[in-house]
Parts: sequence; structure tokens; C-alpha cells
Amino acid sequence: MLSLFQRKRKPSAIEITSPPIAELPSGLIQPESATALLATARRQRLLEHIWQRTSLSRIQFAKLYLAPLERYAELVQQFPASEAHHHAYHGGMLDHGLEIVAFALKLKQSHLLPVGAAPEDQSAQAEAWTAAIAYAALLHDIGKIAVDLHVEYTDGGIWHPWHGPVRRPYRFRYRKDREYRLHGAATGLLYTRVLDCDTLDWLSNYPELWSSLLYVLAGQYEHAGVLGELIIKADQASVAQALGGDPTKAMAAPKHALQRKLLEGLRYLLRDELKLNQPQASDGWFTEDALWLVSKTVSDKLRAHLLSQGIEGIPANNTAVFDVLQDHGILQPTPGGKAIWKAKVTSEAGWSHAFTFLRLAPALVWEAEERPDPYAGTVVPQQEEAGTDSSDSQAISSTTAVLLPQEGAQSLPSTLSSTPPAPVIDDVDALLSLFEADATPISEAVSEQARTQPPDAIPSNQPARPVPIEDARPAELPSGEHFIAWLRQGIQARKLIINDARALVHTVADTAYLVSPGIFQRYAQEYLQVKTLAKQEGLSEWRWVQKRFERLQLHRKHPSGLNIWICVVSGPRKSRQLHGYLLNEASVLFELAPTNNPYLALKAESNVNNAPGSIDALSG
Repeated sequence: MLSLFQRKRKPSAIEITSPPIAELPSGLIQPESATALLATARRQRLLEHIWQRTSLSRIQFAKLYLAPLERYAELVQQFPASEAHHHAYHGGMLDHGLEIVAFALKLKQSHLLPVGAAPEDQSAQAEAWTAAIAYAALLHDIGKIAVDLHVEYTDGGIWHPWHGPVRRPYRFRYRKDREYRLHGAATGLLYTRVLDCDTLDWLSNYPELWSSLLYVLAGQYEHAGVLGELIIKADQASVAQALGGDPTKAMAAPKHALQRKLLEGLRYLLRDELKLNQPQASDGWFTEDALWLVSKTVSDKLRAHLLSQGIEGIPANNTAVFDVLQDHGILQPTPGGKAIWKAKVTSEAGWSHAFTFLRLAPALVWEAEERPDPYAGTVVPQQEEAGTDSSDSQAISSTTAVLLPQEGAQSLPSTLSSTPPAPVIDDVDALLSLFEADATPISEAVSEQARTQPPDAIPSNQPARPVPIEDARPAELPSGEHFIAWLRQGIQARKLIINDARALVHTVADTAYLVSPGIFQRYAQEYLQVKTLAKQEGLSEWRWVQKRFERLQLHRKHPSGLNIWICVVSGPRKSRQLHGYLLNEASVLFELAPTNNPYLALKAESNVNNAPGSIDALSG
């Protein structure tokens, strides 16, 4: 079994990531052993990575990790992880399981658990917490095979996962009447099929760990503390990878429960901004049984509001917002499992129009006595068209993609079909490359920076004319003055953190330091009008904001005229660099400037100019 970890050849770009599926004449699938299921180069490399993150010998790893992974593989066989969302192909459940374990163990390395315990206790419990995180990650979706799938044998007999692994040829289909969130509750039926008694006895000796693990296995992540947060992030990273997104951004999601923040944001919008049940133009309609919100309008406003509240890690586009809302059970999915509904609104006066909607349960948003009066007209869902992909810009492309079966594979009866096979492109290199790099730096270095002497800037030897902050109140349209006022108000209200590992504002050299381009990107994400204004000038959104800021001449320049200053960030083991602007006076942002960040130090201009590639980076 240890041969599973021997180095394999690097797969070609067209290597199929799942083992060949033995298709029987009747369209059934032949069950396979764990050894065969885990034998692909991609899965071998994931197993190798998991082992490297455990710090165990091969023999210890085989007992604590490989044995549960083999039992899991035999149980999930060639089942997909979802019908039409992420990992929706033969073997997708197994791939997703291995990926999320790998991501979770990567994330665990930056935590000492249990939080707040004495160092000697953390050291003594380290291996137990590492194993618990791996098990929680592996098992978080296993309930799907119990409640989402209908599996039967060639003789018509029904297979259930509590019977043990499939031992005869089988076929499966998704249940049309399945409940979207039921699989979380169903996990309890199956985890003893993967974890043996000795393992459970061992973990139960650690009360905090044990309670957190049980909460995750019950789908109650909000009660599972750090362990729950790590599993959510790892799951999001695996899903992002499968859908062509950026796993690193998913892994950097906020620690606070995103579900609660999303709901709070929706409640605020419904109370103070959104208009419901209007005769024609409206942000949504409330009926007796559902709240229908116009998808693009509400998503745009929700993202802008959350960013304005200082909440980090908010998805950058509407498709990602829809996915997150659906993954957290906030949205009611369509009969086809999608987040977006198409429905026709008709008023009593006869006005009628079709929209794309997000559908929510009223109980999620209001108490019974707080609900508005139901809409006097009607909201009628439109039937989904099978086999078509909506061209509507508000539809979720990731949930409507159609995967074609392998060439030559025999089609199954339409009433009982199997999920298509895996895509042929192996993305394991992209996935595992995340683990080769160091921890995410405090901020991304800019790829292009302001030029040394913009045409509209005053000469650097003339005194700057700072804009009085009392005159920089928010205007109706974004501007340089509006940006400065937003900065100051955000810092005062603690919506923008300072001097933190991921902060975009620091205090250095007794003044304020603005990390570029992050701070300009953040402003542009909150104020959606920037996109239109930037497009008119042919600029990217953050660069449009940057230029408006530069014109205020509030920042300090190098004697050579360079705008950008490099800060060296020194940690206990490593150092990194930030790029950004130094303000002439800290009073532009602070009534009383905080103490300088002890971990940041300005790099002298001579060093900046002599640094490899720095002239190109700084002078544009």
C-alpha cells in the first residue's frame, strides 16, 4: 500500500483524471477497489501532499489517514459531488474529498490549536487536531450519497450507503425530490463507515476538538469554531478550483461567519434601501410563500454594502455571490438545483414583465409580525427549459454547463442515468502549485505603478496643496476628495482596519501609508459608479481612483519624483515587501496618529532603485 506514495510520472495535459469506467452492456458501472480508485496520477499526488502535511511516518500515515481515505473511496466510488455544480462528473465526490483535505491541512498550518491553550497543550494535541480537520474535511459532504442519490443494482435492488460499499454493478440518478441542505444532517449516518472505533475513541479524549468535530459533521459550522471556519474555506477553495476560479481568494475568506454577514446585509437592504411590491419598477416582490429579489440589482447592492461595512473576502462578481448564497442555504434553489429563477410578475392593473430572481424564504429575513403585506399581483415561475443554457447575464453559468459523456460510452435510460465523466484536462498542477508558495503576503505587489511625473502633477519641488479634510465630505460622484473622506470615515468607524496583517492602511515614518493598488481597488468595489467613469477614460477602475488621489498632491514623493514607496514587512521568519503611497501628513486621515507599525520599515530610495526590477515596477 505504501507504493501509492511512490513518485509517478507527470501527467500530460490531456490525461484523464479518473480511472477508466467499466461500462457494462446494460449501462451499469462496475464497482472498483480503493486501490484502483486512488491509482490515478492526480489522486496519487494529492495523497502525497496530504502525507507531507501530517509530519508522520508512512506507517503511521497509513493507519491514521490512508485507511479512512480508502474506506471513503470505496464508499463514494464514481459518484459526483453535485448534479450540475462543482465536481459534477464520474468520481467528482472522491476528487472533491481529496482536494478539500489537502486545502484544509494547508490552512491548518497557520493555526495553533486549541486557540488560547498553553503551548504545551497545543503541542500535545497537535496531531489530534490535524487528524480531526482532515476527517471533517473528508466527510463534510458524504451525506449526499445517502439522500441525494438513488442507486440501484442490475436486478432492481436498491443500494444504501449504510449497507457498506457497492459490491455489484450499479447505476444511479439524482432524486428529483431531494432537499438541498439535508445531506448535512445525513452525515451522521455514515461517518462510522469511514472512521473506526479506535480513531473515535482517540478523538473523544479532547473535549473541545470533539465538540467541534461533531458540530461540523452535523452541518452546524457556526458552532464549530476554528475547525468549522477551516472546513468552509477549504471547501470554497476546492469549489473555486473546480469552477475555474481562484482558490487562493477562497482560502483568504473572512473568519467571521459569512452566512450571518450575508443575511444581515440583506436585512439592512430590505429595511433601508430596497423597494418591494411597487406597481412596476421594483427591487423585488413579496408573496405569501416567498421573497423574490431581482438578482443583479440586489447582488450589486449587497456586495457594495458589505464592503462599505469593512467586511473582507466578499465575492468579486455576481456569479460568485449567487454561489455563496446558495452554498449557505440562504437561497431556495430551482427544481433543477440552480440559484437563479425566471419568473413573470403581473400587477392587478395588467402590467407584466419577466425577471431573473433570487428566491428566499421570508422567515430568513423577517419575523412574522415584521413582514410587509403580500403583493396583490402574481409572481409565476417560468418552467426551466431542459438542455438549454440561458444567455441572460444574470444566470449562473457554472450551474448550467452541460458536460458531454465520453465518446463511445453507452447512453443510459433517461429515467435512470449516470453522470458524465470527468473533464480530460488535469488541473492538479494548478491546484498543488498553491502549496509551493509561501503564505499569502500582506498585499499583492502592484503590476503597474504610477509614473514618476504624471503630466497633470505639479513639480515635486513645489509644496503640495493638501485638500482640507473638512471640505472632503462625500460627494454624489466618486472623486479624489470623496476617496479621502471615505478613507477617514472608514478608519474612524473601524470599517477599514489599520496595521493588521491584511490591512490596506498602515502608519509608517509617523504618517499614513496606503497600500497600492489594494486600497484603490477596495474603494472601486464599494462605489459602483467608478466602473462607468473609468470606462469613459479607458482606464481600469483602480487606476482611475489612483489618478484622482494623485491629483490632490497629498502624498510624499522621492527626491527623484517617484510616487511609490516600498515597505519591508519583517516577520518572525520571513520578510516581504509592500508598495504604496506615503501621505505628507498623518492628520489627513487621523485626529491622533497611531504608533508606527513595528513590523514595517521604509526602504531607502537608493535601495529601491538598486532592487532588481524596481525601476520598471515603480516608473511604469
